[in-house]
Amino acid sequence: MTRIIALALGLAALTGCIFVDGSPPVHHDPIVVVTNSPPVVFDGWSACSFDAGYNDDIWSFEADVDDADGVYDVVQVWADVYDDNSGELVQSFELYPSDDPVVWYADFAASSTYLDCWYGGYSVDLVAYDSVDDYGVLTIFPDTYR
Repeated sequence: MTRIIALALGLAALTGCIFVDGSPPVHHDPIVVVTNSPPVVFDGWSACSFDAGYNDDIWSFEADVDDADGVYDVVQVWADVYDDNSGELVQSFELYPSDDPVVWYADFAASSTYLDCWYGGYSVDLVAYDSVDDYGVLTIFPDTYR
């Protein structure tokens, strides 16, 4: 009986196959998931007022923005003015950062725009874009003479 066990063990050892992988080891980098939060326009205003020095009406736009990725992730802010009666975009205005990185603003002479300070049918979309073109929008209604 011991001969059979020894013979079986010997045959198993002599006929077994050993495979050796000669390729270099593969290192897998961890998966990095990049997340981005869209900017938020949390307040804003727009108004038209007369400036005697320029003898012209002045359109003013302001947007207060933030971003969970940091306020400096916001790279552009625009004021898109729509005619609410037709739904058409009338004109877009680029806003510029102030000394406070949360506040973006711009003033435009009414004579250089397609806007009418006596028309009360506008709405303004304040749109903030971040570094990966994600965006946030706040719709406001400008203070006009009507």
